[in-house]
Amino acid sequence: MKKPTLIIGKKHIIMTCLTLMLAIAVYINYAAAPEIDKPDTKTVTADNDTVSYGETEFVNAETESVNASGSDYFAQARLDKMNNRDTAVQTLQSIIGGGDITEEEMVMNALDAVEVSKLIESEGTIESLIKAQGFEDCVAYLDGSTAKVVVKTDGLDKAQAASIKEIILDETEVSAENIRIFEVK
Repeated sequence: MKKPTLIIGKKHIIMTCLTLMLAIAVYINYAAAPEIDKPDTKTVTADNDTVSYGETEFVNAETESVNASGSDYFAQARLDKMNNRDTAVQTLQSIIGGGDITEEEMVMNALDAVEVSKLIESEGTIESLIKAQGFEDCVAYLDGSTAKVVVKTDGLDKAQAASIKEIILDETEVSAENIRIFEVK
């Protein structure tokens, strides 16, 4: 009877490292997350039905509608951007670790992953520099060939638009005609 052999390849090592990194990230997320208290619930029984009601807090939306609309937009935009990037990274990780792919395809996938990380870093840098210019909030979207920036402002003049374009041109390889700046009040 043959002895079973244990062959450990590059794919196994890469998948093990990615799994460990994922486990560490989940643990850090769990440890750093604030504790959320469960709201008090009241149970009402009517016709042998049990219904639980949580406490609610009513908010006057009219007084905060001007400030909340811009803030909500930027919070939602960042969340959507983060979810899209996470999906792209997960797809790349599954492609790298999955199935029968050639060494050349593996290198191309790794280069794609590096490109995504560079875009994420550039977006963060652009957002920080634009906020340093005095803008209250902004979100940058880069895809390699185009750049879109959403800025919270009451009115954008030509000098401010030019400074935003200059920041993007300094940080990326995007041409000036492929830069779009949008305003949110």
